Amino acid sequence: MRRLFLFRPEPGARHSAEGARAMGLDAVLVPLFAIEPMEWTAPDPADFDAILLTSANAVRHCGDGMDGLRRLPVHCVGEATALAANLAGLGVASVGNAGVDELLASIPPGTRLLHLCGEDRRAPTGDRQLITCVSVYRAVATDRPADLDAIQGSVAAVHSPRAAKRLAELVNLEAKTKVRIAAISPAAATAAGSGWESVGSASQPSDSALLALCARLCDD
Repeated sequence: MRRLFLFRPEPGARHSAEGARAMGLDAVLVPLFAIEPMEWTAPDPADFDAILLTSANAVRHCGDGMDGLRRLPVHCVGEATALAANLAGLGVASVGNAGVDELLASIPPGTRLLHLCGEDRRAPTGDRQLITCVSVYRAVATDRPADLDAIQGSVAAVHSPRAAKRLAELVNLEAKTKVRIAAISPAAATAAGSGWESVGSASQPSDSALLALCARLCDD
């Protein structure tokens, strides 16, 4: 069985590693980014009907700015984000399971959404809702991990297009031909580029679906 390299930043990396190890996979954590909070000013809650959360990091790093927004219902892109919102005492109105576009399709047209998000993000498609994006955290690239020298013959899991692109920049051409990429989405798979042994994307943009793909790719 192949070793699994996880490139997700903390604290999400630990969650993914626990899930992978519970499936019997040999998981190695090699974060390519570190998450840090940004300074931000909370807008007037009267200007919005609800909050949109597409990452648990937005909850973890929003700081005191969330205090004045707590009366707003929250729409979360997945279970991990909803769990973080619940732990923070926010009122979760809905939870998606197939990405942000699927979640938005379930929210009434014209809803004024405050999207608390990361500095680097994919803008939601469509114009059903009125979405205002406010960045509350950023992912900062770390130095090249020495563990990457042992990546040949492994499966590499990438949780975002940005991580996939950076991994492609850090791994040499010879090593790429012996690495299978497991991407959380088609966009992340595209960002990984060519030259790998294989590139596949999860059936849904969720950690559980990505780990299921990793398990198949790790099984030689």
